[in-house]
Amino acid sequence: MGVHPGEGRLIAQTQAAPLAQSLQQLQQKIGVHFRDPGLLLEAVTHSSFANESPHLSPRDNERLEYLGDAVLQLISAEYLYKHHPGATEGELTQTRSAMVNTNTLAQLAEELDLGSYLYLGKGIAKGGGRTLKSLLANAFEAVLGAMFLDAGYDAAYHYYLNRYRSLASPARDENFKGRLQQVAQERFGETPFYDSVGAKVGTHREYTSVVFAGAEPLGTGHGASKQEAEQDAARAALEKLLGTGEAGTGQAKPKLARTPRPRARRAPTTTPPPELEAAPAVAEVIALPEREPEPQAVPNETRSRQFGESID
Repeated sequence: MGVHPGEGRLIAQTQAAPLAQSLQQLQQKIGVHFRDPGLLLEAVTHSSFANESPHLSPRDNERLEYLGDAVLQLISAEYLYKHHPGATEGELTQTRSAMVNTNTLAQLAEELDLGSYLYLGKGIAKGGGRTLKSLLANAFEAVLGAMFLDAGYDAAYHYYLNRYRSLASPARDENFKGRLQQVAQERFGETPFYDSVGAKVGTHREYTSVVFAGAEPLGTGHGASKQEAEQDAARAALEKLLGTGEAGTGQAKPKLARTPRPRARRAPTTTPPPELEAAPAVAEVIALPEREPEPQAVPNETRSRQFGESID
């Protein structure tokens, strides 16, 4: 099931009611038969609906979104590592960012018409929640997390990569995190890291992220998802370091006078390798090989691949 032996009862709702007709249609679009229908129901239930109608769907999709995000990061990282052995860490990071950003995930959700199947509260539904990119991206991650639990890692792996390759033109957005990594390594000899927290605001969740290089905070950002908040924090940090208007460009200012900083010690400054000096601000997506065959329905007795075993 994609979990350690004995954990299934702690995660899955084994006595869940059969899926509604609309979710039967969604299941057919996804192409994976859910042995535990409750996982798919949970994946498409927004917290606003769970709060308003707990008797219909008491569990929202935030936990599955959290799991799906981690699975998605592993899928993209494993794929790029194995299929692009000559790529640098920076190139792998930028390409992975382009594969999993909010715009790309929202586009994948739109291909499924996932918004039509979401269980939303009345207010969010009337306010256009079914077309909101951040909400669609989160729901796609939740569905991927549900698929991982129900059908295993292989099913989630092939499902995501096949859908990604089917996009006519994968969405791109400004990769502020990738650009900040270059600048921070050049200025401070440090790799940025992010401290992100989420909090309920009314009927939805908002995230706040603070980005650091060493002990000093560089910028703060906010967003409807953790990824959005981190990108916003990176954008704010770039504006602080490079000046307003320079954050989204691929050209850094030649030399900036440094303002004295009230800190006890400074991190060592190192000269960046040549490939970082010429790296663009927007990630160029590494071309992916031809489409892999669609996954077949997973019989109950089939076990998913364990980590470390060959996927070929």
